[in-house]
This record gives sequence, C-alpha cells and structure tokens, in this order.
Amino acid sequence: MFEGQRDGQESLFDAGSLRPIPDHVGYRGPVACAAAGITYRQLDYWARTGLVEPTVRGASGSGSQRLYSFRDVLTLRIVKRLIDTGVSLPNIRAAIAHLGTSDGSDLASLTLMSDGASVYECRSADEVVDLVRGGQGVFGIAVGSVWREVEGTLATLPAEDPAGEPVVPVEVTDELARRRASRAAV
Repeated sequence: MFEGQRDGQESLFDAGSLRPIPDHVGYRGPVACAAAGITYRQLDYWARTGLVEPTVRGASGSGSQRLYSFRDVLTLRIVKRLIDTGVSLPNIRAAIAHLGTSDGSDLASLTLMSDGASVYECRSADEVVDLVRGGQGVFGIAVGSVWREVEGTLATLPAEDPAGEPVVPVEVTDELARRRASRAAV
C-alpha cells in the first residue's frame, strides 16, 4: 500500500541544489552496486524480476553489460534502505512504481515514511508530523539527501554512453583531469 498526495505543497528540500544527470549516461553493474551499497547478486535479481531494471541499456545475451542511469542507481539505493528497514517486497514494489511516475525535481522534495507495513509519501513537514503524531511513521527516507549521496559517489566512478564510450563528468574542465576520467572509464 502506498499513500501520498501530489498537490503543490511546500518542499522539504531545496530542489534547486540538485543537479540533473543526463539520461544517456550509464553505469555498469559493479559501479551501480558500489554506489547503491548492494551486491551484484541483488542487482541481477532485481533486474531479472523487474524491480529495478536498467534504463540506459538492458542485457542482450550472455556477456552483455547492463547500463544503469543515475535515477536507476538512486532507486537501487532507496530499495536497499527500504529492505534494510523491513518493508515488505510488495510495498517496495508499490513505492518504486509510484516513484517512477515522478520527475527528478519532484523526487527531490519527497520524503518516504514507513511504519514497516505501509509506505507513505510526504511532501511537507506538516505531513511528516501528522504521520508521526498518528503513530504511523517509524522511519523516513529523504529522497533529496539520497540523491546527493548517490551524486557524490557517482562523480568519482566511471560512466559511459549506450555505445560504450567513456563519459567525462561535466565538472571536469582541465585537460589532465579529463584524461584521468577517460582512463578511469576504460
């Protein structure tokens, strides 16, 4: 069960400080695992069962490399946190399906709250207080904070485009840093 509202409520986070990541930039499985804090076995299982599938490039046979987008890695980390706190898989699937309908700026202002049985979407401090006061909210995941964590982790890890070419981070401006980033991606 996933409960939430989508009206124009005040934001819990400063969404303007979150940098959008291009959709064509992808991260191989081991990089996605490192950034999300999961094992490769979990990543593979979640992809095969449709919980979190790679959106940049899926597997196309033996030996092919999946490429996960920034949003995919963000979702992987959120799933990991929900599992660690004891949320059931059907509730995680419902929450992830709901998150899939949100755009990036929408995610930045979101806090997921849970009582272990249900997952709730909160977009304002008042909603968080109401859940806690009602005895429903036991823990919360601030999606904007998770976004920043994943962004910081992925900034130092190799990325590539769907064709397999290395992608140099936008903030890399000098030649030496650009060469290092290209070499790290190989």
